[in-house]
Amino acid sequence: MFQTHTMDCGLRIVCAHRDSDVVYCGIAVDAGTRHETDEEGGVAHLVEHLTFKGTERRNARQIITHIEGVGADLNAFTGKEETIYHCTLALCHLNRAIDLLLDIALHSTFPQQEMEREVEVVAEEIESYNDQPAELIYDEFESLLFPEHPLGRNILGTPDGLRKLSPDHLRRFTNRLYTPSRMVLFVYGRADMDQILRLVNRSRAMENISRRDEGLALGETPPSAPAWTGKVVRHKGCHQSHVMIGCRAMAATDPRYLHLFLLNNFLGGPAMSSRLNMALRERAGLVYTVESNLTAYTDTGVWSIYFGCDHKDVGRCCSLVDRQLERLWMAPLTQKVFDDARRQLKGQLAIAHDSSEGVAIAMGKRFLHYRRTQTLEELFERLDAITREQVCQTFNEIFSYKNLLTLVYTE
Repeated sequence: MFQTHTMDCGLRIVCAHRDSDVVYCGIAVDAGTRHETDEEGGVAHLVEHLTFKGTERRNARQIITHIEGVGADLNAFTGKEETIYHCTLALCHLNRAIDLLLDIALHSTFPQQEMEREVEVVAEEIESYNDQPAELIYDEFESLLFPEHPLGRNILGTPDGLRKLSPDHLRRFTNRLYTPSRMVLFVYGRADMDQILRLVNRSRAMENISRRDEGLALGETPPSAPAWTGKVVRHKGCHQSHVMIGCRAMAATDPRYLHLFLLNNFLGGPAMSSRLNMALRERAGLVYTVESNLTAYTDTGVWSIYFGCDHKDVGRCCSLVDRQLERLWMAPLTQKVFDDARRQLKGQLAIAHDSSEGVAIAMGKRFLHYRRTQTLEELFERLDAITREQVCQTFNEIFSYKNLLTLVYTE
């Protein structure tokens, strides 16, 4: 059962019980790549790195030792729409985690010397990423689907762009977006709301924190420029070809999202029995990896298929993908196939729910963006309410060769 609370300063808190002496907690911030200005490319991710390098009360070493000194694990990641700071630790040290999380989220100072070093660390991260075409292609695919919009921007930025940033850029970004009303503190463990509120109120990080509601932040308008369609080929000199096929989809709040979520899992989810895996790998032996993905943002989404293959097999693999899409289009799922697909997805979700860290982060993100929670049982009820006809209709609304973009990385 979830408990929620909103403090006078605007900070939202959500918690759920887990019967264990290990607790998972964190802060979700409504600040990601889509909230950057054009001159701030990569700043959201750089802020995430620099929050660990000093606050008004702690230097970088004190931040690390304060939490790792009790055996805890502290980490963070940046997305297109949010930044997540999360911690795993023994329940008896929850006070340390909450105080530190609030401190780095609300009082980071971004020291110049630390920033200069960290920019070079991120530059190396970017270069490492550029050597991974199977990862890089996802970013370019979204840049083509969302032209002239921050959702199409690379999360890491560019080395040259990062080197032009100053601590003032980071402070302006956090002053605009790292406010209590744009944050959610989430706790998953044996701690109730009263206990969490006591720890928050005792934290020195909350001293003199007042409510400051902002208007619409930059980047919070939906994309309007049309997406690229057709075929785009990039010569990357890679050992195998990497291919993505897809289009824009719907937001997570769209009632049709769950229809496509189920169908996407059936088509190219993690199971070896997915239609794409059976067609391209098991029967044809042309790929090692083929998958379909559904990414949901607050106002739009992306549906895509990815595979890697030998250069000479790109055409044949694309034809096999087309055949599977046409099969769904021309011959809708039978009731038995649909029921089997739904049962499979529910089983996968039940297994995924056993990852406590994943449950905690998902709880924080959901409450951050949608101000609501959802139990696994509630999700199952929603899946059970879906009909075969609804799923087929949603696929027909999304799927059109005129809307599809194909991006190919080749030699």
